[in-house]
Amino acid sequence: MAQPSDVPLATPLSVISPQFCVPHPVELSIVRKVLAFGGGTFAVLDANGNIILKVKPVILFFNTSRRVIVDAAGNPIVTLKQKAITSHSRWRVFRGESTDSRDLLFSAKRHSMFQWKTKLDVFFAHNTLEKVCDIKINAGWYAKSCVICAGDSSTVIAKMHKKQTAQSFFFGKDNFMVTVSPNVDYAFIVALIVILDEISKPAAASTSSG
Repeated sequence: MAQPSDVPLATPLSVISPQFCVPHPVELSIVRKVLAFGGGTFAVLDANGNIILKVKPVILFFNTSRRVIVDAAGNPIVTLKQKAITSHSRWRVFRGESTDSRDLLFSAKRHSMFQWKTKLDVFFAHNTLEKVCDIKINAGWYAKSCVICAGDSSTVIAKMHKKQTAQSFFFGKDNFMVTVSPNVDYAFIVALIVILDEISKPAAASTSSG
């Protein structure tokens, strides 16, 4: 798998907030605990094992197609919301707890309706024409690994692979090991990994253009 560069981007890629861009590579562990009634909670740990972010489902009348990323203190950072009835399984991400289009930061959707491996196109809010994606994600089989590239290029800004452990099998916990390039918004990368995980679920494939 291609590796993220250790050389900082000339211009920091800040999508959610500059506070999540640092001038060195970032190693993250995202632990997902599967819940009994769909969805799951995520804890994002740094290289020292400290929880720096959490991802929680928002249950609205048994609909769990919404997630909120909060910081370690529980303050909302962004809201991830699945767009209803889309053939490309589009998710939209908004600032804070908003779902107002004026607070839209970016959206992500399947590259095409029919694909053997999951490929996602990511569009920033200002890219309304969506002729060319701003970020692309190429995942392996069952999204057990992926590379995240800048624009429609081969420049890798982050990579992820699932780590299989005894907890994965016995306790319904998945571990995503993530490496983020310097000057890349790591909270943005976390949001993309969560969306990839959601879209890759079998149920997501049946969700009904984007």
